[in-house]
Amino acid sequence: MKVARKESIETGEKELLDTIIAELDWEVIEKKLKEKHNIKLQEDVEFNNGDLVVHGNKIAYKLNFDVKITLSVLFDRLGECIDISAAGEDENTGSEDDYIEDNEVESLEDKTTENSVYERKNPMAEELSGMIDEINNDDEEE
Repeated sequence: MKVARKESIETGEKELLDTIIAELDWEVIEKKLKEKHNIKLQEDVEFNNGDLVVHGNKIAYKLNFDVKITLSVLFDRLGECIDISAAGEDENTGSEDDYIEDNEVESLEDKTTENSVYERKNPMAEELSGMIDEINNDDEEE
């Protein structure tokens, strides 16, 4: 035997969550996200879903958002990963701390040396490298 309509409960819960979302302090959320995951949010934050949950012995609210981040993947000519970074709105504000380093990734200097050795052993790679340099120089002159 129902004592309330399901639709009324769902509407009330949605209104409650909307009110809570409207009052969230996004500066604090961004600060916590930066501290925990070392990334920044962009403007495109979209509420996905939410619910009341029990956390420990307390009632809590769990809100799920879809967010957009900028992911930069840096790899060399051999396809080896050099670095992966997750940046926020302005990539220029990123620092070396924004990088997620892979324990097996060698430094950029090591990869550059490896590329030079590869180019010397592979005449086609050396020729392509020269062609790219010419194109870049032509672009700079224009």
